[in-house]
Amino acid sequence: MQADTDSVLNVSKSQMDDSIKHLKDELLKIRTGKAYPSMVNSVMVSYYGAPTPLNQVANVTAVDSRTLAIQPWDKSIIDDIEKAIIESNLGYNPMNDGEFIRIPVPPLTEERRKTLVKQAKALGEDTKVSIRSTRKEALDVVKKATKDGFPEDAGKRLESKIDDLVKKYYESVDNHIDAKEKDILTI
Repeated sequence: MQADTDSVLNVSKSQMDDSIKHLKDELLKIRTGKAYPSMVNSVMVSYYGAPTPLNQVANVTAVDSRTLAIQPWDKSIIDDIEKAIIESNLGYNPMNDGEFIRIPVPPLTEERRKTLVKQAKALGEDTKVSIRSTRKEALDVVKKATKDGFPEDAGKRLESKIDDLVKKYYESVDNHIDAKEKDILTI
């Protein structure tokens, strides 16, 4: 039965890791007034009729803390890249000079910063809900196993390990949200 308890913990840990990874990915999409190449990761460019991620058709770099530069590998799609950036509704105004596309990242207003902090905190709460859901699934497996003959005291120990795991992941979520909040509010 030890293998079953390990598998419950491993599956729960794996699902919680996925929740944290998703949170990190979503937090990268929240712009902080600084230019990061990952800010345009979600932009899809029509490349020979197929939607293709921007970073697969161009080199995306941060020139300085306020400017992104995009250099397409195929100069013929520069207009398609510009159009895709505008249509992505990320709030950027790309400038095309025929060789590069430059995206100035405007500084954030205080009101916009507060909105972004709320958005980040909402993502954190969504992640915690996901972690709680994983916890519930794991506890249901443990309860079913104890009904089917798994020792009750071992079941209680496993529930305690699951709760400790949840606390650890909650701390991780809080740390990511606090770091993002500090990043957003830093001028």
